[in-house]
Amino acid sequence: MCECLFDTCLGQDGGVTTTGLLLAAGAGRRMGRPKALVEGWLVRAVESLADCDQVVIVLGAAADEARPLLDAHDVTIVVAPDWEEGMGASLRAGLMHLQHGDASRCVVTLVDLPDVTAHVVRRLLECPDNEDVLARATYDGHPGHPVLLGRSHWPGVITSAVGDQGARTYLSAHEVAGVECGDLATGVDVDS
Repeated sequence: MCECLFDTCLGQDGGVTTTGLLLAAGAGRRMGRPKALVEGWLVRAVESLADCDQVVIVLGAAADEARPLLDAHDVTIVVAPDWEEGMGASLRAGLMHLQHGDASRCVVTLVDLPDVTAHVVRRLLECPDNEDVLARATYDGHPGHPVLLGRSHWPGVITSAVGDQGARTYLSAHEVAGVECGDLATGVDVDS
């Protein structure tokens, strides 16, 4: 496991095409504790990204308590210094870190999607492996996570990710391919 502060960690080894980007930085105020510390969620989310070439996890609230839960996994940890701002800060930190690597695309998922498994991610990964891909899992036609972002979209997402909006504004302004996964999961995030 590699631990990094997002602004001091540079580059990854070559040969990477798809990075799994797991956002797990929030305090989980409605949950009563950081969702990264809910038993089993962090590891389950990492395992859902097993088909990615590498996995980067963005932590923030309770980062010191969450790190040991990942000791057995080959992941890179990025700490979002401004995580309290919301999901947008976590997404920005993760994508800014990825810009130093070689990945052509990333799968963005959230720690609070307990029924989203590697089967969902695998289906999303069937989309083209190129820098222009923009796709997301849908559940009975409703857009959800994970989201597949080609590298060419990262700067625009970084610019538009503010507060708890994440990539919502960017995605609504672009054509996004829907990948139906309702037969695999509900895609419902758990807040309480």
